[in-house]
Amino acid sequence: MSEHLNKESFRDKVFNFEKNKEWKYEGNLPALVDFWAPWCGPCRMVGPVIDELSKEYAGKVNFYKVNTEEEQELAGMFGIQSIPSLLFIPVNGEPKMVMGALPKKELKRIIDSDLIPSIQEAAVFR
Repeated sequence: MSEHLNKESFRDKVFNFEKNKEWKYEGNLPALVDFWAPWCGPCRMVGPVIDELSKEYAGKVNFYKVNTEEEQELAGMFGIQSIPSLLFIPVNGEPKMVMGALPKKELKRIIDSDLIPSIQEAAVFR
């Protein structure tokens, strides 16, 4: 299942925006962060798909959810203006934001092409 993040856990697991001005990912595995809200219809459609993917990619990719209603500061920091917004975070390099409820096939394509290779690349640099 996806882990719900608040401001503090986001700082610990994804990005410590209070300590770093430049992007520095805090995790060891690539991640997908789902910015959502309970009232959002498309979010309710993509949520179960994200949960399925979290099981499929367990141990390879971390899956997080940020409720934009409860964590408005985080949503503002990432310029979230429409939800769902999905933040794909490789182990090294810049994250990529995608807006809208993508189908499972497209989510898998992005994970397989952008996130999974970042695990091998990170291993080379250790």
